[in-house]
This record gives sequence, structure tokens and C-alpha cells, in this order.
Amino acid sequence: MATKLITMLTYNDETVDDALSIFRECAGLACDFWGFKDVGLPKDRMKELVRAMKQAGKTTFLEVVSLTEEECLRGARIAVECSFDYLMGTVFFQSVFDYLKSHAKLYLPFCGKITGHPSVVEGTIEDIIEEGKQLQKLEVAGLDLLAYRFVGDAEELTRRFVKEIDLPVVIAGSIGSTERLDRVKEYDPWAFTIGTAFFDKKFVPGESFGDQIQAVLDYLKR
Repeated sequence: MATKLITMLTYNDETVDDALSIFRECAGLACDFWGFKDVGLPKDRMKELVRAMKQAGKTTFLEVVSLTEEECLRGARIAVECSFDYLMGTVFFQSVFDYLKSHAKLYLPFCGKITGHPSVVEGTIEDIIEEGKQLQKLEVAGLDLLAYRFVGDAEELTRRFVKEIDLPVVIAGSIGSTERLDRVKEYDPWAFTIGTAFFDKKFVPGESFGDQIQAVLDYLKR
């Protein structure tokens, strides 16, 4: 199955204020996966945005970059209350896993030591892969890898992680060039996210948000 783009309506790890209007302008594009963060919008507007996405036939993702168990549980509750299909991110906690499982929500936790905002990933490649394998045994739905936020050899991490983990892998963060799209195509993860680079118009300078998405979709088909 071809790698999927997850369009994130976020800039620097926060949901943009006009996310709903941007989505409505772009809903007709052949991008099936859409998401945003748990920060930047009040809950009622999150619900409205998710509702619009689902009405357009999209699969929805909430990404949470919190680090404490309390904050991660808060993100999980938002995912349930707003009817997201997937929760991406959070440091893995058994309590978050159990809560999402009890509400039939799919969980894609981070791997590696997550620090800072915007987040970076620390640790050795071996440790990150081993953590992924342990989470795989718990039967999480997949894993969220901040590959290009890794303070090491991001290409080696991505290549090995996707190859050695037998789960859907989402490559998230800092994909903002055709060179990195080439690497994503080569490694063939289940999906990858782009948010900030679309707002910065990295793929088609000077053109609209929708034009950025279409350019990436077209590039993936080459």
C-alpha cells in the first residue's frame, strides 16, 4: 500500500486558528488523512473541525506532544470526546493505552525520549527500535516516529525503524522538501505528516495551502 500523507493543520506544533476554513477550502483534494494538535483551539472548535472532516469522508488524527501522564491522559480524553479516529503521540503510558482501548480508539505513541517544544527525539537508534518492539508486543495500533527531529542520524533511524517494526509507522515532523519526500518514498512508512512546511509554502512557493498539498500528492505518484 502506498504511503499516505497526513495533512496537519498545525504550525510549530500548535493548531492554527483558521484550521476549519483552511480544511473546507481543501476538503475536495484526494488527501484522506487529516489531523491537528491538542493545543491551539478550544474543545468546541476541535469538535466542529473533526465533524467537518468526517462529513467529508476523512480519517482523523489528533497528535499530542505532552510528556507527563496527566497531560497525555488529557489528550486521550480529547481524542475520545472529539471523536478522532487515531491518537498520535504522547509518551507511552499504560493508563493512556487502557483508556483508549476501552473506547475503541487507535493509539500511535511516540518512540524515543521526547523533549522540548517543538519536540526533539533523543536516545540511540538501537534503544528507539527496541522500545518500538516492546510497544509492538502490547498491540498498539502503530507508532509515531519524530524521525527528522532525532538528534542523530535521522535517515538511518527511519530506514531501520520502518524495516524492523512490524506495525504501521507514521513519520512525523520536519518534512519540508522534495529531498525528504524522496527518502519517505524510499523507506515506505504507512504514513507521514506535513503541517508547518505547507504553511511556509515550501513545495510551491507563493501558492495556496491546497496547492502545497496537491504538489506533494502529485510527487508521491511519480
